[in-house]
Amino acid sequence: MNNRIKHMMQSTTFKVALYAGIIAVIIGLIAFTLSWNLWDLWGGPLPGYKVYLFPGNLTLIYIWHPLFTEEVNFWPKLGLLMLGQFTVVTCFSAIVITLIKKCLKS
Repeated sequence: MNNRIKHMMQSTTFKVALYAGIIAVIIGLIAFTLSWNLWDLWGGPLPGYKVYLFPGNLTLIYIWHPLFTEEVNFWPKLGLLMLGQFTVVTCFSAIVITLIKKCLKS
């Protein structure tokens, strides 16, 4: 395989993973906004809220919470949640795409 095709496959992996991360952030923001604004209507969080924001919540619990105290203001905490959402989904997508490409080569 020549270098041009190899470079194209690597850049495609990067682009798809990046788009997956951006889409995850958009979905996360929509789920968070709906859950926040409809809390009284639902009597709690939006159904499926924990599923949609699972990657971001993982980083809040295991990375950011040990580094900061719980008294972080709303906007920085939302920013950390979305940063975690983007990072986890982008990395996971890149790994999955790379594994699929390696399996298809063999």
